[in-house]
Amino acid sequence: KTDGTLWAWGSNIRGTLGQNQAPAQLTGMSSPVQIPGTTWNTARDTMGAGVNRIQAIKTDGTLWYWGYGGYGSMGNNITATSYYSSPTQLPGTSTWSNIAVSNYFTMLTRTDNTLWGMGYGGYGTLGHGGTAATPGVSSPIQIPGTTWATGEGKLTNGNSSTLAIKTDGTLWSWGWNYFGCLGLNVAGNHPAGSVSSPIQIPGTWDKVSMMNYTAIATKTDGTLWTWGYNAHGQIGNNQSTVQYSSPVQIPGTDWTKIGSIQYSNFAIKRV
Repeated sequence: KTDGTLWAWGSNIRGTLGQNQAPAQLTGMSSPVQIPGTTWNTARDTMGAGVNRIQAIKTDGTLWYWGYGGYGSMGNNITATSYYSSPTQLPGTSTWSNIAVSNYFTMLTRTDNTLWGMGYGGYGTLGHGGTAATPGVSSPIQIPGTTWATGEGKLTNGNSSTLAIKTDGTLWSWGWNYFGCLGLNVAGNHPAGSVSSPIQIPGTWDKVSMMNYTAIATKTDGTLWTWGYNAHGQIGNNQSTVQYSSPVQIPGTDWTKIGSIQYSNFAIKRV
């Protein structure tokens, strides 16, 4: 809410609702229940959800987590399967800015424009040149560079892939290139096409969003582009069978907001 409180409802598997319940009491909620705390950041991209886990940033830049902590995805130096039924702070005083959470890994930016990853690193998902899969990377590890952009739409990830924009508007991708979702004009599949360090996608970009194996992005000129998996028509070009390994433009030059969920993409035009 605008008062900095955080609310949740639905499934409570592995403590995802943050109500500090014992394992035997992890029942779902059909109406909003408050998560402890009153200083949760209300800005876009300061909270993320993976497989039965939540990670969120407060207004003071601290990072908090609850739910399932497998593969070291919580960043708390624990790689064993673990569960947290109430918000727990990640140790340290780092000031975090934005977060992208997906499956069993997490990517984050700090206010100093550095980029960090933790959790499952198979297929190069953490972008640091390594491929740590099991048990994963259990504390934040830095991706090279100090000019990663912060703010809405600058960082996103899919099942095992990440896309991030730098302060100069360049777009970079790494991880699993399933169905060409990295936008590198290579239709790679497992195990071919995995990239363990950031590679640039041509162009000057404003916002990017990804879900599963499809990406959608806007350029600074207001054009809209999509690429990757397209079995459900999520590329938006009146096709549902052709996959695209490099960005494909959607008609129009006045796109401003984008979003993704499962096998669907969404965009808003300027009024």
